Amino acid sequence: MASEIISTGDGAPISIDPSAFEVDESVDDAGDDSSAAAELRACEVPAELHRWRADRALAHLIPEFSRSYLQQLMADGAVTLQGAPLLKAASRLSAGDRLAVELRPTPQAQSFVAQPMALDVVFEDDHLLVVHKPAGLVVHPAAGHWSGTLLNGLLAHHAGAATLPRAGIVHRLDKDTSGLMLVAKSRLAMEALVRAIAAREVQREYLALAHGAWRVASVLDVDQPIGRDVNNRLRMAVLRPDATGGKTARTTVTLLDTQTQASLVACKLHTGRTHQIRVHLAWLGYPLVGDALYGGRVLWGMTRQGLHARRLRLAHPVNGAPLDFLREPPADFLQALAQSGLHYNAVIPG
Repeated sequence: MASEIISTGDGAPISIDPSAFEVDESVDDAGDDSSAAAELRACEVPAELHRWRADRALAHLIPEFSRSYLQQLMADGAVTLQGAPLLKAASRLSAGDRLAVELRPTPQAQSFVAQPMALDVVFEDDHLLVVHKPAGLVVHPAAGHWSGTLLNGLLAHHAGAATLPRAGIVHRLDKDTSGLMLVAKSRLAMEALVRAIAAREVQREYLALAHGAWRVASVLDVDQPIGRDVNNRLRMAVLRPDATGGKTARTTVTLLDTQTQASLVACKLHTGRTHQIRVHLAWLGYPLVGDALYGGRVLWGMTRQGLHARRLRLAHPVNGAPLDFLREPPADFLQALAQSGLHYNAVIPG
């Protein structure tokens, strides 16, 4: 099979917003003891706030907290009016009304705390940390996962993490994707890594286990814009080049082996969109094994998406030394390969 280019994108250089990372779609209950350090605040509605909405009045009376936070407290039953729970943010208050607010630490406020965990460190110096993230570990606190994330582990790993945005995390992997991640340990390194990723100077290679026998070119350059799926906000999708919200996304896919039920491919990222490889392969008609969100199903014990960040190649962000990191797939991935009959010799073309 010959090389083929599949492109409808404009191919123009992009800038990567370091805050625009992948967001895990899981909404599991992380569990927290948010009442452990609550503060009770009492106040009386002054005449000038007569007939104000309750949420607006509280935001005026307790200005150090956001209106959305106070609305959540009301919904949680943490606000009383004349001794009775005040649950509706739109309720109108009267002058002289007595309010009591139990100011509870939010999960968000408690999320950026150090939590010791065993990190699989591949490389570390004063400026750079390379870790192997196991499948199942969330990278950054988000709804449903306010603790136990890689960020929490980084805060415990070294003191400098607390001084860096996102504890030095410059790119993400989905919760159920395993593999190598770059983390900055200094401000100098973080700025350099963000620039290098934006300039596409960091080479990121993945192994992907996809459904179906490979029937297209052995090398595909997929240049298809990606944006939020208008029919399912948990998903991303390939969009038309002129569609609102679509961002340039390019992946080079190289066939390594194929059988009747599945194919093993290597994927090189040129951009870093949310779920990029998962979306591009599903668009090609080869969803990842185990990736239920994009049409995959469980095979050979692979209950998470069959995706592993295998290799990182870059210049050291401070001293410029060439770096090349490799981590082979974990046991579940290798077991699925063995049962599928696919062969992996740890050598990726190109």
